[in-house]
Amino acid sequence: MSAKTPMLELRGLHVNYGAIQALKDIHLVVYPGEVVTLIGANGAGKSTTLRAISRIIPTRAGDMLYEGKPLLKMRPDLVVRAGIAHVPEGRRVLARLTVEDNLILGAFVRTDNAAIRADLEKQFERFPRLKERRQQYAGTLSGGEQQMLAIARALMSRPRLLLLDEPSLGLAPIIVREIFHIIRELNQDGVTVLLVEQNAQLALQAAHRGYVLEAGSITFSDEAQMLIADERVKRAYLG
Repeated sequence: MSAKTPMLELRGLHVNYGAIQALKDIHLVVYPGEVVTLIGANGAGKSTTLRAISRIIPTRAGDMLYEGKPLLKMRPDLVVRAGIAHVPEGRRVLARLTVEDNLILGAFVRTDNAAIRADLEKQFERFPRLKERRQQYAGTLSGGEQQMLAIARALMSRPRLLLLDEPSLGLAPIIVREIFHIIRELNQDGVTVLLVEQNAQLALQAAHRGYVLEAGSITFSDEAQMLIADERVKRAYLG
C-alpha cells in the first residue's frame, strides 16, 4: 500500500440512533503513519464515528474501506483481526480481572502463544506501572493506570490502526501529558492513530491532520497546524 493510498476511508457515512441522525454524510481519510484527530463539542458524533468503524453500531448508508477492503459487513471481532483496535471512552477495563489477564484478553484474536507472552512483556516495558501491578485487579487502578491498561490491552492485538476515544478524560494534567507522550511514541513506532479528544489543543498538537465535527457533520478539515491557527477553531475549541 503506497503512502498515498488511504489506510481508512469513510465515504458518505450516515448513522442513526432511532429517529435521531447521529452522523450525516461523513467523508474522512486516514493515511498510513498519520495521527488524525476528530474534534468537536460533546454530542457532535466523534465517538459514534469510532463505534461505526469498529462495527459496534450499525450504519444507515455510506461505505467504509480499510486497506482497500470493505468494512461494513465485518463483525467486530473480524475488524480486530483485520488490524483495527479500539480504546473506548471510559476505558472499560475488566475490573474483576488482573492487569495481566486484561492484557492477555486483548490478544483474543491471536493463537501465537509465545509471541503473545513476548508482547505482554513489551507492554510491561512500555508501561512500567502496569508491570508493578500485573497481579492487581484492574478495578483497583487509578484512572490514569486504567487508561494505560486500556491502551496496552488494545496493542496486544497488534493493530495497524488504533482508534482512541477521549484518552485524557477525567485525568490529572501530569497523567494527560504522559498519555499523549505514549501516543506520539506509538505513532513513531508505526501505529496509525485516529484520535477523538475533547481537549482540542492537545489533540491538534499531537496530530498531523484534523477534522471538525459539528452536529454529526464534518464542517471543515485541514493540517493540524492550520487548524490551530484557524480563527473559527480558536473561538470554538481553543478558547
